[in-house]
Amino acid sequence: MSSPPFKKERPLTRRSLLGVGAAAAAALGVSACSRVPTEDGKNGGDLLERLRALGVVRVGIAGEIPFGYIDKDGNLTGEAPELARVIFKRLGVDSVQPVPTEFGSLIPGLNSQQFDVVAAGMYVNKERCAQVIFADPDYQMLDSFVVRKGNPKGLRTYRDVVEKKAKFATGTGYAEIEYAIDAGIPESEILIVPDQVAGLNAVESGRADVFAGTAVTTREVVKKSGKAEATEPFAPIVDGKKRIDGGAFAFRPTETRLRDAFNTELHKMKKSGELLRVLRPFGFTESEMTDLTAKELCAR
Repeated sequence: MSSPPFKKERPLTRRSLLGVGAAAAAALGVSACSRVPTEDGKNGGDLLERLRALGVVRVGIAGEIPFGYIDKDGNLTGEAPELARVIFKRLGVDSVQPVPTEFGSLIPGLNSQQFDVVAAGMYVNKERCAQVIFADPDYQMLDSFVVRKGNPKGLRTYRDVVEKKAKFATGTGYAEIEYAIDAGIPESEILIVPDQVAGLNAVESGRADVFAGTAVTTREVVKKSGKAEATEPFAPIVDGKKRIDGGAFAFRPTETRLRDAFNTELHKMKKSGELLRVLRPFGFTESEMTDLTAKELCAR
């Protein structure tokens, strides 16, 4: 969805491919121009069978911590890739290969067959559901703020930011932009930064009073800060209702068999508690576990 330009700190996006990711991708020999054969859309597609035969699934990632990224050692990691490894192994696909790209290129890249599945913690919403099919969410997410230690301005909701005329920052491509505008924060006054680290720096330096992000990213980024802290998670208000987002794997619309097989394994992991054990190293907690479905998130 297009919108007027935001006030940007520098022309990079939070969901851009990180430099280390680009280097690692080159080292791994991964090409964003690679293609997989066109699927037969009848009977739910045949991609799962072909992935089993190949022994490898290509996953689209967006270089975003903690959702899907290449670490400093050149290894694919993040909550979505680690979950992909577990589930695809059980589906008979032994290897997961990253295809790094910008966040905004994930759905076009998926539908143009540059990779087989999006493993980037992508929020499920109506606009995206018109372009891809989603597994059920593997996590749910509330918002949180990064503020100065002691939260001197008492900023705990978007309305607080409006009422106290606080300097507001968030990241390029963040859902929090929409939530802030909906709450009444003037679009022209939103400071856009590349990621949560840049958001923390903006708060610590005084260029912003608050940085808005997901609860998991804010609480992780402040762990080593002596100047900032994360507020308690909260649900933003959108169209007068509390909004709880959910992130999930995305598949091409023809590949319902693969999506359904993935969902079957995901639900088993939810029921046994294994899902939390896989996601916990990336900062996820019991509060991020969810029974939300893709169907209900696509409908709102």
